Amino acid sequence: MTSKNWRTPLVILIVGCIVLTLSMGVRHTAGLFLQPMTADLGWNRETFSFAIAIQNLVWGLASPFAGALADRHGAGRTVFGAAVLYVLGLVLMAHASTPLAFDLSAGVLIGLGLSGTTFAVIMGVIGRHTTPARRSLVLGIASAGGSFGQFAVLPIGQMLISAYGWQSALVLLAAGVGLIAPLAWALADGYQPAASTGQSVGEALREAGGERSFHYLFWGYFVCGFQTAFIMLHLPAYLVDGGLTANVGMTAVALIGLFNILGSFVFGWGGGRTSKKNLLALIYGLRAVAILIFMLVPLTTATAWIFAAVMGFLWLATVPLTNGLVAQIFGLRYLSMLGGVVFLGHQLGSFLGAWLGGRIFDETGSYALAWGIAIGLSLVATACSWPINEKPLARVAENPA
Repeated sequence: MTSKNWRTPLVILIVGCIVLTLSMGVRHTAGLFLQPMTADLGWNRETFSFAIAIQNLVWGLASPFAGALADRHGAGRTVFGAAVLYVLGLVLMAHASTPLAFDLSAGVLIGLGLSGTTFAVIMGVIGRHTTPARRSLVLGIASAGGSFGQFAVLPIGQMLISAYGWQSALVLLAAGVGLIAPLAWALADGYQPAASTGQSVGEALREAGGERSFHYLFWGYFVCGFQTAFIMLHLPAYLVDGGLTANVGMTAVALIGLFNILGSFVFGWGGGRTSKKNLLALIYGLRAVAILIFMLVPLTTATAWIFAAVMGFLWLATVPLTNGLVAQIFGLRYLSMLGGVVFLGHQLGSFLGAWLGGRIFDETGSYALAWGIAIGLSLVATACSWPINEKPLARVAENPA
């Protein structure tokens, strides 16, 4: 057996899932650090939220470039370099004593690390090594890997904070992220350039930019980013403000990850059998209903966990559908890069969701307005999903993936 033969599509899928589990799992612990860090350092919630907002923005801005590097040189080198930046960001975050240091570590460095260890790069390499008939399902399985990380790592993060304090917890989480670096080797030779389309990078970007469906996907993902970033970062604090315990908040965010394992699989499977755009519209519409009901019913442990379970089922279910549509419409050659551009929309929304949630709370003493914005944006995303044209472009139809 040659050194390349063992890097099969199954191996790439498994390694990709593990990388997403570690990267996304640690990323989702941010909300657990909001209250202990702001209390110890004397910061308000907007200061903490702004750094996480920068993280989301840098993650989004860097994703097209990370995707382009993976398209050109393979995912292995990109994942390895990003893992190093991620570890460095966590270690420096643990020792940040000023808002600027926190912005540079938790914001810039971790944002760069996430750009090369999450969806744009990992979904791209997995998608290129999967047949069209199975692609949506396989991308759903990979998305579930990120959700499993949220479910599995959050209790570990809370335990580390309780046992060792938030500083030591960040360093220990950095050690976990460091495991991504050797895993990148398994992706190093997994890349095989797709059949040439005769397109340059610039031509691919201009082609995508000229398609309305690409813009609809971008702004739909923007809404997804706003909602997930706001809920991930502020739900634990919202529940504590409402009289519940920190463990209830941690469990709620973990339940989101647990139920999204099911949601990612179900919607990934469904995307291979029915209209992906209609499933996206359904997800965004159901999110609006779930948030509205959560705002109307009394806040209890039961209602918090039921809301978390419902939102979890809908959480990253947008990922296999959105990436699947990019591959279906535009082909595989620049899948990581174009997926990264669409993901930029997600992260612009994440920037606003993370930062605006903290700003609204500091100004009003309540998250009510932020929840209302999340409901309204769901309706916008539903409207953006209906007119997407799912048919492959003529160039792609003539040279099927």
